[in-house]
Amino acid sequence: MSHIDRTKSLLTMTLISGVLGAVWFLAPHPAVAIVLCFAPLGVLFVLNQTFWLVSLFVLFSFFRIHEAIPALYSLKIPLLLSLGALAGLLWHSLISRKMDTYWHPCFTWLAIFWLLVVIGSILSSNPGLAITYFKNIYWKIIVMTLAIAWLVNSEEEVKKIATLIILAGLLIATVALYNSASGIGLVEGSRVTIGRALGSVLGDPNDLSLVLMFPLAFAISFATTKGIGSARLLGLICLVLAMAAVIATQSRGGLLGSVAVFGIFGLRLIRSKTVLFVIAIVGLLVLFSVAGISDRQSGGAAEEGIDASAMGRLYAWEAAFKMAVDNPLTGVGLNNFYSNYFYYSPHWDGLNHAVHSTWFGVLAETGFLGLIIFIAIIISLIQTSRHTLIAIENSAEPVSPYMYATSLAVYAGIIGTIVSGTFLTQGFTWPIYILSALCVALSRITQNYSQNEKTPN
Repeated sequence: MSHIDRTKSLLTMTLISGVLGAVWFLAPHPAVAIVLCFAPLGVLFVLNQTFWLVSLFVLFSFFRIHEAIPALYSLKIPLLLSLGALAGLLWHSLISRKMDTYWHPCFTWLAIFWLLVVIGSILSSNPGLAITYFKNIYWKIIVMTLAIAWLVNSEEEVKKIATLIILAGLLIATVALYNSASGIGLVEGSRVTIGRALGSVLGDPNDLSLVLMFPLAFAISFATTKGIGSARLLGLICLVLAMAAVIATQSRGGLLGSVAVFGIFGLRLIRSKTVLFVIAIVGLLVLFSVAGISDRQSGGAAEEGIDASAMGRLYAWEAAFKMAVDNPLTGVGLNNFYSNYFYYSPHWDGLNHAVHSTWFGVLAETGFLGLIIFIAIIISLIQTSRHTLIAIENSAEPVSPYMYATSLAVYAGIIGTIVSGTFLTQGFTWPIYILSALCVALSRITQNYSQNEKTPN
């Protein structure tokens, strides 16, 4: 052991001893001694299982698993996972240097967008709302986007994260279908939700359909990819249940996004784009019929002309555009659309309304500049995903079917996000950022394969 290594070890042990001594001095209780005895094991677990802690934190935060299963709510699982994940990330990135941190062109666009969000939050019409949302949610999304991209660095990690996404989607779909069958938490008498009593984000049918649509792409990909064994059956089961749950939400945005996801896979099976287009239109009409969209209390066939739901969106989009005109460079600020609706909508009905559109949401809250950068992010992700798929398909060496399935799922998920973004607000929520992280990670792994193939033996 070198002199530098011995010095580091000595400093580390001194620091640990000092911390333990301080804890015992402040709380000289026998129970504390027991906790301190097991603390080293906990530290080792955190440092050795950083991938699992980060993955589970992201899944709990996005899928709201602790709200779908109320028995878990009081355990504060997301908080515990976040503490462990952050500790592991700091250790492996700053001290052990075992995490391979790198930069990707997609990160450049993301970083610019994140900077605009920060500046916009400070200059927002209501900084309290913007900064609170940033502190509670958005900074975690930023950190975990980078963490997923850096931690998913092999075929094995790709397999794990994709399988976890399908399992989480399967769980949420099962709970949603149970609620639908039991009449629990229904909106407008027919639209399924989850966790309304807890104030969960899944208590909105549109948000629930967005959450369900995310694992749908992975489920379809697994179900249609050969060579992945029993995971193919898992994908098929998730596909059926997730699609049934999306239908139960009666969300037009969710149904449009789902059809777009199916369309990406259809392009690889049906050569004629005309035939595929006809199938998509027929499929969409069938889904709308099965979902009972015409029977909805809002946006149903009983409403003459343009229904109230559609008009509400048009009014919200008009308000969003006016917000951007007044604040072209920064917008009204993160999470500030709702509170500004009264001042910018000429169709005030006594209530503020959500924007119900990714594009107009980003436009309103980050301005025209933010929307341009956001579109650049989407374009860079599409290009990166396409290049990854081409590289995998043209690889001279055999590539894991999980790599191909996940790459195709990420590409389909991005397209589904673009389509569903017309009606669903997801510019500042988890899906697009998880897809971004996986897109970058898959690109990096594929590039490493290509370099290895070109390196002479």
